[in-house]
Amino acid sequence: MTVQSRPGQPYRSVPRALPGGLEGLNLLATDLRWTWSHAGDALWESVDRPVWDQIRNPYVVLQNVTERRLAELARDPQFKARLNELTDAREAYLTRSCWCAERVPPGQLGGVAYFSLEFGLGEALPLYAGGLGILAGDHLKAASDLGVPLVGVGLLYHEGYFRQTLDAYGRQRETYPYNDPTSLPVTPVLAENGAWLNVPLEFPGRTLRFRVWQAAVGRTTLYLLDSNDPLNLPSDRGITGKLYPADPAMRLMQEIALGIGGWRLLRSLGLEVDVCHINEGHAGFATLERAHQFMGDHGVDFWQALWATRAGNVFTTHTSVAAAFDTFPQALAGELAAEYAERLGISLRALLALGRLNPDDDHEPFNMTYLAARTSGSINGVSRIHGAVSRRILAPLYPGRPEAEIPVTHVTNGVHVPSWDSAGADALWTGAGGKDRWLGDLDALGEAIESLPDERLWRTRNEERAEFVADVRIRLARQLRQCGAGPRAVDEAGTVLDPQALTLGFARRFTAYKRPNLLLVDEPRFAAILTHPDRPVQIVVAGKAHPADDDGKRFIRQWLEFIDRAGLRSRAVFLEDYDIALAQQLVQGVDLWVNTPRRPWEACGTSGMKVLVNGGLNLSELDGWWQEAYAPDVGWTLSDAAADRGDDAAQARSLYRCLEEEIVPAFYERDGGDIPPAWVARMRISMARLAPHYSSNRMLREYVERLYCPAAAAYARRSANGSRRARELREWEIVVRRHWPELRFGELAAGRSADGWSFELEVALGNMPSDFIRVQLYADGEGEGPAEVVEMGRHPGAASAAGAQRYLASVKTARPASHYTPRIVAFHPECVPSEAGATAWYQGAAVVDSS
Repeated sequence: MTVQSRPGQPYRSVPRALPGGLEGLNLLATDLRWTWSHAGDALWESVDRPVWDQIRNPYVVLQNVTERRLAELARDPQFKARLNELTDAREAYLTRSCWCAERVPPGQLGGVAYFSLEFGLGEALPLYAGGLGILAGDHLKAASDLGVPLVGVGLLYHEGYFRQTLDAYGRQRETYPYNDPTSLPVTPVLAENGAWLNVPLEFPGRTLRFRVWQAAVGRTTLYLLDSNDPLNLPSDRGITGKLYPADPAMRLMQEIALGIGGWRLLRSLGLEVDVCHINEGHAGFATLERAHQFMGDHGVDFWQALWATRAGNVFTTHTSVAAAFDTFPQALAGELAAEYAERLGISLRALLALGRLNPDDDHEPFNMTYLAARTSGSINGVSRIHGAVSRRILAPLYPGRPEAEIPVTHVTNGVHVPSWDSAGADALWTGAGGKDRWLGDLDALGEAIESLPDERLWRTRNEERAEFVADVRIRLARQLRQCGAGPRAVDEAGTVLDPQALTLGFARRFTAYKRPNLLLVDEPRFAAILTHPDRPVQIVVAGKAHPADDDGKRFIRQWLEFIDRAGLRSRAVFLEDYDIALAQQLVQGVDLWVNTPRRPWEACGTSGMKVLVNGGLNLSELDGWWQEAYAPDVGWTLSDAAADRGDDAAQARSLYRCLEEEIVPAFYERDGGDIPPAWVARMRISMARLAPHYSSNRMLREYVERLYCPAAAAYARRSANGSRRARELREWEIVVRRHWPELRFGELAAGRSADGWSFELEVALGNMPSDFIRVQLYADGEGEGPAEVVEMGRHPGAASAAGAQRYLASVKTARPASHYTPRIVAFHPECVPSEAGATAWYQGAAVVDSS
């Protein structure tokens, strides 16, 4: 489903015209595969080494190289031969047989559109704020590797998220450098007439034009909408200005542009999409525009169209507290959505009700998570524990359902391993598993790592740490110069850290729930750990605070003050402007990744996954992914009992004890070859067991098999034969809503049987068709076991004198009859769990025959 500009249209000549024989440079520079495939690094370095050393961005190198240098390269046969090798390798990658084609039957998955407000592919395209965007970028990269027919849809920000600097007093300063599209690895998308494609979008009193750009990500294409069109009003040109603007109106217009404009973009490109994947609720309007376009294509009304398209929508939530859901005042949402509701043929109140917990409360804010949940056929969290948390916080959307039946599953996140491994780790894994190791099934990869000798693993770890220390010194010197430090302090930056010492990494968004200062609860004790004369420890810290988060900024100052006050500049470093490039250096170089969130607020926490491939270990709270991955032979965790009590001081003591008594000794207790056998044993198991499982390869295969293919099949069924099933489902919904109040429970009787209980229940159906409901017995699960649901069958005999139907069921069980409660659930064989209707519970007491 990958598209260049427009089917049949070529790329514009970007970034520049080139001499004959060098045309392949444009292809390589504009394909962001270079963010994870470094085979071309030496070639780009040879084009312009000073620029390459400063920015390592092929696109910028190509823009800045002189015509004279290009002419020299065009006459260099060795350079051209290497260029041809790389372009041939790229073509081979793009055309190779891949996992999706081999494992997914033809016709089962036509196309997936992945919507996200952020995409973090690399520093060359800074369209992200943090983990949500980096996950989205890794998702696209994995789709390219596995050949999943997926396109990304996002926004091109003129400024994006802020860049962080720290002044001499430790205060965070925010700057917003301009993202000049001509300096980004994106190309304009052309319409059929050769003009720049633009997408129209109606706002009150005017129609805006959104220009369209594209970024090549290997096999995958990312499409980006841009409001900075000269024909728009000046204020509207800034809609795609900052990522997460403070102004609610601007932010809502961004989300309308992403959702409604993004789906219109797909239509204008002629892309057929089976599955619409919403990465967080920001893009929830895409589900409405999908239904809108289905209405026109199939001659149905909005509600019938929603029944057809909803099954093909997948919603991934990343939020662990309801207070963090994206919400907007009803007045604002109504103002911006009124004209759109008319286009849908529904009332504005009905549209806004889709984003409210109580559809009848006209004062409740419009909630993008509720909109996405109500209009998607499947919902998933991003780790096992986050799936459980999401079921709890979304339970009010599904009144009457037990928490275990709230329709939220989980797909634990993964990371695109080739984007995060060091050169040394890449060589190690290539030798063990081959160069295509992350492009298909991963079953045998762990065994290959397990066979590596201790010496090889430890040598790679030492080399990675030494390279990291060298990078930290360069970064710190630049940081100190920028904030006005004197020559002596800048010179001292060249001696910080020890390439042989145990190195910790802590890098997060600085906010209260991540507890970035848990290590500083007892500063003297932590300082003593860092400065031990025989077993020194060092730490590199990084992270941004949201511009409005004063507590987060205070945490940053506390770290900087601790480093100065304790005289720890050689052992502790705080690096500013935490971004993808710095994250790559951190996860490649540190020995131990530390993570201290307040449980269960960490939805997943993928940063710790990124150290796995490089032989780094984890010390983390049992939250997010680590709650699934942790075992004593792969890493360490904090006190579980203290976490349950919310006792930060006790958790800090647990953290210090773990460092002093377990982690530091394991690192420094060496054998005759100066190798720490206990440490390397953990490295080997962590790499072999965890790195493959917590890769985006595994994650995306789960999405395809568990969510995308079933969603595509359900959408195909509902849209077939003139949308017959969608129309049928809408009629079913109308009947159920009309007659649900007529349902009445009668008498319940329970009698002993040889191996359990027999139940008989009277139910008055009123005018409700009997096949539109199911009568069931429900019992909560015992211990770790699942809940029991027993279908009650309708007695074939005549109804009672009062018109009630008799329902019967037998249960083989040793549990008492009181554990089983009758209920009535709305039922249609085509409904997916998120669409199942109301639930009514029996409120009386059973007449029990215990004889």
